[in-house]
Amino acid sequence: MDINEKLAELERRNREAELGGGIERIQDQHAKGKMTARERIEYLLDPGSFVEIDKFVVHQCTDFGMEKKKIPGDGVVTGYGTIQGRLVFVFAQDFTVFGGSLSGAFGQKVCKIMDLALKNGAPIIGLNDSGGARIQEGVVSLGAYGEIFRRNVLASGVIPQISVIMGPCAGGAVYSPAITDFIIMVKKTSNMYITGPDVIKATTSEEVTHEELGGAMTHSTKSGVAHFAEDSDKDALERVKELLTFLPQNFREKPPLAECADDPMRKDPELNKVVPTNPRVPYDMKKIIYSVLDDHKFLEVHKHYAQNMIVGFGRLDGKVVGVVANQPRFLAGAIDIDASMKCARFVRTCDCFNIPLITFVDVPGFLPGTNQEYRGIIKHGAKIIYAYCEATVPKIAVVVRKAYGGAYDVMSSKHHGGDINLAYPTAEIAVMGPEGAVNIIFRKEIASSSDPEGTRERLIQEYRRNFASPFKAAELGYIDKIIFPEETRPELVKALRMLENKREERPARRHGNIPL
Repeated sequence: MDINEKLAELERRNREAELGGGIERIQDQHAKGKMTARERIEYLLDPGSFVEIDKFVVHQCTDFGMEKKKIPGDGVVTGYGTIQGRLVFVFAQDFTVFGGSLSGAFGQKVCKIMDLALKNGAPIIGLNDSGGARIQEGVVSLGAYGEIFRRNVLASGVIPQISVIMGPCAGGAVYSPAITDFIIMVKKTSNMYITGPDVIKATTSEEVTHEELGGAMTHSTKSGVAHFAEDSDKDALERVKELLTFLPQNFREKPPLAECADDPMRKDPELNKVVPTNPRVPYDMKKIIYSVLDDHKFLEVHKHYAQNMIVGFGRLDGKVVGVVANQPRFLAGAIDIDASMKCARFVRTCDCFNIPLITFVDVPGFLPGTNQEYRGIIKHGAKIIYAYCEATVPKIAVVVRKAYGGAYDVMSSKHHGGDINLAYPTAEIAVMGPEGAVNIIFRKEIASSSDPEGTRERLIQEYRRNFASPFKAAELGYIDKIIFPEETRPELVKALRMLENKREERPARRHGNIPL
């Protein structure tokens, strides 16, 4: 075979591999509103930057006639490239080849690319569209999943890991995305679940659709498994690109710095009117968040889940920050189990990747009730304590209105290592709300009064004025500065600049034992 024949052979094999499961199956993929694995990679990465690895790998299974069914690539496309000039590693499951099912060879390809990502300190992005384990390979397939899971754990907190669910993801396959930092799902075409509708019906007699059981909105609103739900494959891939602008290459680096055309010292007089005079009246905390961030831009994470807690990314003075805030519009901003997990997970993610934390506080307490107690609000609420106390990134908090009881402590208070703690004049910092405190402290006085309601209201106002204000906390040094709301942005920027070179060590240990 001369050189021309060898070159022609390479071209033929390349074309064969790039066709995946063939034209007909590619057309089926398109008919479902889905891109192919290669189209997804091409759309995600900078033009011409993709370098494929293991293009000609095939499975080694000889059972069930599988030796006669070998397709180059074996159901997953792996390699590396760049996104906005930054190195990333990627694998895309190919549903046109054996339904994207995972074999031993498939698993080895994914593990190889994950190892390279870890060695090179660059993000790993997984595009998931798979029928799960390849049944014909039995335990070999299960072993491959296990190898991937182990690498997910080893990479956790070292490099960003992003999972995009763009089709089915069932059984053991769901655990790899679950370990990664962010999960993005596509509405109507993707789903995640441990056991499918048919198994559930057979075992529990429940009838449920794929979408109801594990669709994008189910996991974005009910379970909190998904961080983002997008309308199409392209929207999901655009979200990956946006998300990466807030994340560093690895834990040793800081997130990308951006040019800031927005005046760092910009004031917003409208903030002086955001908090209602009546402490019982709700307002939208996002008005404050959007106001203070560069160019009024905020990427909310877990937007549809536990809406009494807000988390997401933005920039201050061009620097990436993670924002955590109570949302008075939902449950009055009280912290429940779901909000606890949402908050703690986000705080730890920011701490992993050197992202300073900005916390806006308006919390009346933890949500009361038997349902919360029976489901473990104690241990789940403790996760927020653990996350903030563990975090060594710069931590800045602004008490906007209520900060009562243990909920005051957990929201980045000075006692949990807050670096700079600010408060609006509207802040109410106390063991409990004035109403509850007065009912306990002045119970006898109110009961013996000729005008119990009038006496109670007078005492409530006195308590609010004397004790439920930021001035007592400021006198004790728990609040570093009481600021005018319009000054929020410049005060945050100044604090962030001061904390730029913060270093804080923790005691040597194997690892902590977070309450799970």
